[in-house]
Amino acid sequence: MASLTAVSLQPKVELPADRGLSDLPLLFDPEWVSAAYDSLAGGEGPSPAGFRVRQISHTPGRVAVVSYITQWDSEAYLPAQHFVARAERAKPVEVFQFPNDRHLPGLPRAADPETAVELVASHVMAMRPRALGVEVIRYRPSNRAVLFHRAGRARFYARVMRPPALAAFLRSWEVVAQSDFVAPRVAGHWDDGGVVWMSEIPGKNLRRLIRKRRHSDPAVLLGGLESLWARPLSGQGQPFNLLGAYRRAKRSFTYLEADSASEAMARITRVLDPFVEGWRPSTVAHNDFYDDQLLVLPDGRAALVDFEEAGPGDPMLDVGNFIAHLRWRSRFGRHKDADANASYRDEFRSAAVDRFGWTERDLDLREGVCLFRTCTNAIRNPKDDWRAKLRAGLALVEETLG
Repeated sequence: MASLTAVSLQPKVELPADRGLSDLPLLFDPEWVSAAYDSLAGGEGPSPAGFRVRQISHTPGRVAVVSYITQWDSEAYLPAQHFVARAERAKPVEVFQFPNDRHLPGLPRAADPETAVELVASHVMAMRPRALGVEVIRYRPSNRAVLFHRAGRARFYARVMRPPALAAFLRSWEVVAQSDFVAPRVAGHWDDGGVVWMSEIPGKNLRRLIRKRRHSDPAVLLGGLESLWARPLSGQGQPFNLLGAYRRAKRSFTYLEADSASEAMARITRVLDPFVEGWRPSTVAHNDFYDDQLLVLPDGRAALVDFEEAGPGDPMLDVGNFIAHLRWRSRFGRHKDADANASYRDEFRSAAVDRFGWTERDLDLREGVCLFRTCTNAIRNPKDDWRAKLRAGLALVEETLG
């Protein structure tokens, strides 16, 4: 049923023209988004009053993926729906509704309680058919998802990925499981669907503890990292692609800001380009280490719950990424948490420099390149002020690099 009133799409996102993706403007046109949703619904039932842009992933000239959440009139009493539009160069725009993501073939069955119980019985543990609770924890369209499966006392996190990525994920898990960090147990996996079930760990999220100033002693985390870095480097899979990640962020910022950011970008890249191009992995590392990936157990140990990038990397980059995330949130997170994030960042950084004897400048470079990549958060999870946040983020990178 077509809407008789204007449809809203929030926040308002206006991106520069992309010569490789002529359909890109459609993904931010409220009327087109509404029509796309109605086509998924088969023209039946009411149309949403509006939509919220949930997440954007855009590689200029190649592909753009935008996910949306429906917003209903208060009297509709309907649950929010999650759907996705994907524009790819030289291809028609693809629209699909969660969980029907062709890039994640295991997601529809893993997200449906009726079929998920069959998967758990086949790949995790023998169980009689019973009610299975499913909660969506995280979803990045066309990339990965994390679901929570609960059946009685049995609780698992089901990680859904593209099937070819499963072997590398399990290899990364083995690396982390041999460190001093606590790692979840692999309870089972479905190779064809790209799903792996991992045990729940009874701990508290480190990010939340930092906000309450009840954080973990930096020595515990640094000791865990040190044990990870000590793993043999050979046979640990593909090295972390810092150059590729940096170049993707650089292309995105150049496209988004064009002339207005040319001077700032020139100053930043003048420092970071030679560093990144000369960077090489030196040990096994986590390669995406930050507070939201960690739990603190009741006995004080630290658990890693996300580790898919673990492999050949750089110890100082692990620390640089950790403090870059804290620096970002101390500037752009909730105002009441700013001091707590900044304080722990300084404490963690000082502890690392003292423990390993690193130079401040070498760590500045790692923190700066990680912060540069983190600036993509401004557009990935857009708010009304996303463009101002991006410019402020790049200014923060300059400040970090000196």
